[in-house]
This record gives sequence, structure tokens and C-alpha cells, in this order.
Amino acid sequence: MSTRRELMLGALGGLLATPAWGAADEVQISAALSGKSALIRRSYRPPNYETPLADLAPLYTANESFFVRYHLALVPVLEPGEWRLSIAGSSLKTPLTLSLRDLKSRYEPVTLAAVNQCSGNRRGLFMPRVPGVQWESGAVGNALWKGARLRDVLKQGGLGADALEVWFSGADRPVLPATPVFQKSLPLERALDENVLIAYEMNHAPLPRWNGAPARLIVPGWMGTYWMKHLTEVRVEPKPLESFWMKSAYRLPAGAFPGAHFASQETPETAPVTELLVNSLISSPATGSRITRGKNVQLAGKAWDAGAGIQAVEVSIDGQKSWKPATLGKDVGRYAWREFSAPLDTSSAGTLEVAVRARSRDGSQQPRALTFNPSGYHNNIVQTLRLEVT
Repeated sequence: MSTRRELMLGALGGLLATPAWGAADEVQISAALSGKSALIRRSYRPPNYETPLADLAPLYTANESFFVRYHLALVPVLEPGEWRLSIAGSSLKTPLTLSLRDLKSRYEPVTLAAVNQCSGNRRGLFMPRVPGVQWESGAVGNALWKGARLRDVLKQGGLGADALEVWFSGADRPVLPATPVFQKSLPLERALDENVLIAYEMNHAPLPRWNGAPARLIVPGWMGTYWMKHLTEVRVEPKPLESFWMKSAYRLPAGAFPGAHFASQETPETAPVTELLVNSLISSPATGSRITRGKNVQLAGKAWDAGAGIQAVEVSIDGQKSWKPATLGKDVGRYAWREFSAPLDTSSAGTLEVAVRARSRDGSQQPRALTFNPSGYHNNIVQTLRLEVT
């Protein structure tokens, strides 16, 4: 059997080999993704599954519960011992080819807590509706990532004076030849940040297949679209990447949102998605819950941003007229999310309308109103829920 098998989700949610492969290459798995718990299925092919809110309650999102996001339907199975990473490009002096063993032994291992969030998280909550995967609030997770610094690898190859961008390719592939291969790039200065990793572990275990095994890119503080899974090639180039996924997809109206600039990919009309915006989620209680009057109930959730750090989380129960501070949990790193909690007043029967907003140390705060954009990105409005006190 080949060491690299490409599998895709079948119509019943199982995994079926494409008809061109022999019977020996076929793998069938019923219902759920192999190695994953019960996730919320948003699409079969490509596989897109989000995490239920209850599974986002822990500080670190479990590997088996972490959301799954693919643009292409052919998801690889790569043998760790035979995987190779090519480091090349017109602006790299000495090309490199690295094995997983090389990555682990040649470079200092770094462990970093960071939030991975799909750019379209909460797209399904946009009004009016926009096309795309209809995520609710579970296309996000926080994990401990371990790997080598990308800059250490690039510096070993030697950077040319004309280097502008670093390009990335992965091993997942489209079903149809006309579908663009998934490729992304980073500005050189971001790629050389000490926190950008080529990760091979997630929460003290090897990367799961559905989250990019055997190695993936970690770009903390930036949207998950840059976190290339099944990484196979890194190129240092003196020009902008012209791929569909940079020039056409993941674009925003110019000036519509705050965040880091990506000058070589910007036009007068649009700019690429880059950094996370300050955000929060309520993990419990669930909206619509019925609570007995007088019962002790704690509101709990998470807040995060692009790396400035969460300064405060506030809670309102009077239609956002007044706010009280929530209690923040332990700070486990600038790129991780921060837990928060607050007691709820259940002394009176009726509908309880709860709102939560987070504020970063840089002064940014969750907005009350949605900034509409046709791709459904950056839904970071104040989180709300309704409870019935009976």
C-alpha cells in the first residue's frame, strides 16, 4: 500500500477511496471522523466539522474535539517516517529538505498556547445570510502547540536581500483538476516572528490527521487560513503569491476592519484577512436554558484577541445599559484565550438577557453591531444569550 493515501468523505459521512484506487487502498469509517468525538457536521466533502460549545469549556480544547476545516476534499494520510518538507525559493540561498526527525532534532522545540479560529466563525449567524460554510460559534479552539520556529529553519537556508513573502503549500488536494490548490503566504516580517512555528504536536500528542499531521504551520494571532495543514513546501520569494486563496479568497473591503497590514497583498479596494479581532464566547449556560429561581448559576466562557492580551470581560443583564466586571481566569499566554466567570442574578422569575463583551489591553473592544462583508468574516459582536428563570 502506498505511504500517502488520499481519502475523501463519502455521501454518508464515511471515508471512501476514490474509484481510481485499488481495493487495498480503501478505508471506510462510519459516521464520525476517525479519532474525533461527536462534532457538528457542516459539510461532508470537504470535511468541515465544528466543536459543540460544551466541548469548549476546558481551557485547552481536546484534540478529539477540535474543529476540522478543509477547502479541498482529498485529505492525505502521510506516514511520519516518510514525510518530507521542502524549503526552497528564489530568495533562499541554500534549499533544504527536512524529515520529521530533522525538525525535532535540529531545532529548539517551542511550546506555545494559541487560539486557532476560522475566519468564517459565526458566518451562519450573519443577517442577511452570506454564502460559505455556515459555522456557528465552534470553529475555534485553544491548544498547546509544540514545534520548531519557522525563522530558525529559514535562517539555516539563508535569506536573500530581496525576500518579500514566504509561501506555503500542503498535501491536501482537490477532486477536480480545475480547482485551485490551497496555497497561502505570509509577509516576511511575520514569518520571521519568534512565535510562528512548524508544529508537530498538539496538546502533548502528535498532531491528529484532521488537524494537519504530521506537521502544520502555527501563526498565532492570525486567522486560521494561514495555519497551513499537512505542510509540504515552504518557499521564500521576492514577489507576492498570486494564488486564488490570496488574490481572490479571504479578502475584505479595504479599511473595514482593524488588524495587521499585508502590504504586498493589498489593493485600493481590498485587503487580505490577517489578525484575530477581540472576541468572546459563552460556553455555559446554553442559550434558552431554564433555570430555577434562586439557583446559584455561574456564567462561564472564553475571551481572546490577536496577542495584546485580554484586559477585562464585562457582563450586562439589563439590555447592555450597564456592565459589571467578570472574574478572569489564569493568563496562560498572550495568544491563548482567557477564561472568565460571573454569577448570574436569578432572584426574579422571567427572561434574563445576558450580554458579554471583552476588551483588549490595546483598547479594542467587541462591537455591538456587525460590520457586514460579503464573505462573512470577523463576526466578533458582543455575545448574548436568553435564559428563562422559573
